[in-house]
Amino acid sequence: MRDDHTKIEKLKKMMASFAERDVIVAFSGGADSGLLLKMAGEAAKKTGRAVYGIFLHTMLHPSGEAESAGKLAEEIGAVFKVLEIDELEGADILYNPEDRCYRCKKYLFQSILKEAKKLGAGTVMEGTNGDDLMAYRPGIRAVRELGIVSPLAEAGFTKEEVRRLAEQYGLSVSGKPASPCLATRFPYGTKLTGEAMRKVERGERLLRELGFYNVRLRVHEETARIEVDSRDLQMLVRKRERVINGLKELGYTYVTADLEGFRSGSMDTRINADADTRAGRQHTAG
Repeated sequence: MRDDHTKIEKLKKMMASFAERDVIVAFSGGADSGLLLKMAGEAAKKTGRAVYGIFLHTMLHPSGEAESAGKLAEEIGAVFKVLEIDELEGADILYNPEDRCYRCKKYLFQSILKEAKKLGAGTVMEGTNGDDLMAYRPGIRAVRELGIVSPLAEAGFTKEEVRRLAEQYGLSVSGKPASPCLATRFPYGTKLTGEAMRKVERGERLLRELGFYNVRLRVHEETARIEVDSRDLQMLVRKRERVINGLKELGYTYVTADLEGFRSGSMDTRINADADTRAGRQHTAG
């Protein structure tokens, strides 16, 4: 807990510095960006500056989040703004390239930076946490190149610590499961369409309504591969008929359960393996 206190104090000092000017938080309505918006709002109360929560309404993210994000921003006292963006064409990611996350993040945050310039805001920040730095996240490179600040990662917060602090602040999103870009549900090289992504969204909503927490519906052509937390696999078997019927009604021909359970970034397995192989070769050569 002492470590938590040190991190919190570091984060508060950072926020106090940023709040000398108007600030922008790239705000998805989840736990990470929700905590940032809350802490930015607390700091801005002391300086009298404005805090903007910029929500990106995009092709690749679940729909229906803007309303709940707007309510949270209002509770916090932030100015809520929605930017409508079509990144499939704009970021040249229609065929889901391996560097999709880099291209997409760069395009999205360039849009936010343009908005920051219009608003006369200073710092633009986003919710990458320390755990994200340990996974394949090419979008982080784009964030750094553009000068976007990642206070949670800089202060060393893990996802668990983010949730704990968000709960202390009374944020309703403290326990909200992560809901990353829908392109992560498809293999690299797959053509991304609005229809296919909305179908995934409906499928994952069905699974959550059946009581599952972490849910990913990975799509391999006509096959829907379900990932839920390992502890929920037996429940998935018990509810198999409703799951199968619901997903087949959406148009999937085959429905299968991944016995490894939920894994963030499971579509990156081959990329990570290739990176490990390259690192091993370099180590041997060195």
